[in-house]
Amino acid sequence: MYVLIPMDSDEVQEAKLTKALEAKVWAQVQIEEGEVVEIFHNETYDGFENFSEAVVLIDAGENTMPFIELSMMPLIAPMQRTIDEIVEAYLFRELHDFPY
Repeated sequence: MYVLIPMDSDEVQEAKLTKALEAKVWAQVQIEEGEVVEIFHNETYDGFENFSEAVVLIDAGENTMPFIELSMMPLIAPMQRTIDEIVEAYLFRELHDFPY
């Protein structure tokens, strides 16, 4: 499964979740059997070779329509900011659904 995350940097250890419109780079995290397999980076959210099943956004005020149109499930990371925190929250179902 692939999860898409807007980040403020392409430095994996230092990057933090940011608003989609302010993303300097998008991280596509490949997760298999509860572990991160690989992390891909791209300047645009729709520039990846593989389809992302979910997108993690910073709050409910973000525009989800571009992602819904691509059949991605939008999720909110209320407190998680790093890739590791977001993946852990995803695996333990601690990310929130968008209130439509």
